[in-house]
Amino acid sequence: MKKNINRRDFLKRLGLGAGVTGLALTGCDGKSKELTKSDTALTEIPTDRMTYRVNPKTGEKVSILGYGCMRWPTKSGKSARDNADEIDQETVNRLVDTALAHGVNYFDTSPAYCKGRSEHATGVALARHPRDSYYIATKLSNFAPQTWSREASIAMYQNSLKELQTDYIDYMLLHAIGMGGGMEEFQKRYIDNGILDFLVAEREAGRIKNLGFSYHGDIAVFDWALANHDKYKWDFVQIQLNWMDWKHAKEINPRNTDAEYLYTELEKRGIPAVIMEPLLGGRLSNVPDHIATRLKQREPENSVASWAFRYAGSHPDVLTVLSGMTYMEHLEDNLRTYCPLVPLTDEETQFLYDTADLMVQYPTVPCNDCKYCMPCPYGLDIPSILLHYNKCVNEGNIVKDSRAENYAEARKAFLVGYDRSVPKLRQANHCIGCNQCVHHCPQGIDIPKELHNIDHYVESLKQNTI
Repeated sequence: MKKNINRRDFLKRLGLGAGVTGLALTGCDGKSKELTKSDTALTEIPTDRMTYRVNPKTGEKVSILGYGCMRWPTKSGKSARDNADEIDQETVNRLVDTALAHGVNYFDTSPAYCKGRSEHATGVALARHPRDSYYIATKLSNFAPQTWSREASIAMYQNSLKELQTDYIDYMLLHAIGMGGGMEEFQKRYIDNGILDFLVAEREAGRIKNLGFSYHGDIAVFDWALANHDKYKWDFVQIQLNWMDWKHAKEINPRNTDAEYLYTELEKRGIPAVIMEPLLGGRLSNVPDHIATRLKQREPENSVASWAFRYAGSHPDVLTVLSGMTYMEHLEDNLRTYCPLVPLTDEETQFLYDTADLMVQYPTVPCNDCKYCMPCPYGLDIPSILLHYNKCVNEGNIVKDSRAENYAEARKAFLVGYDRSVPKLRQANHCIGCNQCVHHCPQGIDIPKELHNIDHYVESLKQNTI
């Protein structure tokens, strides 16, 4: 039996007061005053100073911080995106309660997240609260060919309603258009089977309040969707945007499109943007040491990650910025950034663009740890291999010459860390180049090529032949 409680009792149960008096861009009280950076560095996180953006179609006030439900915690303490351990529903409930208490009202999930368990866990946590206190975003994640039929896609949509314990979806997305087979695959997933027309009809019936799509990969699909905006009337679009991808997305990966183009095309049409990957798969919180020092010198009291969240939120046509927050400390750090948001100045924005110019010189593999490449038919742990390599790049532990001053230290750090991060039977030397993973990568990484390069580097370190 569901039991709704009022906000006062809810805050009391969480041990939260009315919140620290502060200044907000647009707070719950609707007032706006000038802000200083010190206002965000409070010991207590205020419960009434979340920044909101207004949906131009509905007038809804959406929190600038959106909860990405891809990484719910498990009872083993790990992310449910990474393993099949039982989701820790009690902790999920506590995270949702804390988020709602501080003004977060947008929760983004998918039938594909947490190995198919995210919608259920999200639904259980949210159903304990009044339905009008939050917005649910979910997706038609019909990636596999067996889900492309009209019947299978409709069944997926109806199951989302069931798992989320609701009779309507606030924000419904076509999931990851442009990924994999490009325009041909998009046609099969959404056009030929009449599913896009079905979703439009569901919007007209009120069971979907806002209809949009998330974009990965082939820019032709993005351009086609926007060229047909008059027909489908997209209410919002989810794009990847961060201070690296604004101008350097193609340099990171030639298949990607700079976020500046994506955002500007939406801005021209008055379509609100929902932002994913503000941290570029965590790479903008785990930056090279000298980059971290550069950022911390400017804002010693704030996290490295806060720069990325302030950057994403500073764009005026951004409706909400998604963050997959597995742990309470992640949620609290982001709440400090957005309760309230202090937008970047022009000088700070240029500082980040200059920092991006420095970052692009570091040859990391553009892996966002999305795990769409998994499972590998030959058992490789592809994301862990790539992430370990990137970590060593960022820490200066990739060497090209055995005569380098830090060669012995870097060699040990890479090899020992590799064995600890990736079991031997799942390491890069077991890749046979079947290319199955390549078609699933939203970043368009030539994964076998990168794995073979890493394996060659590992062997060179082992044989001391660099």
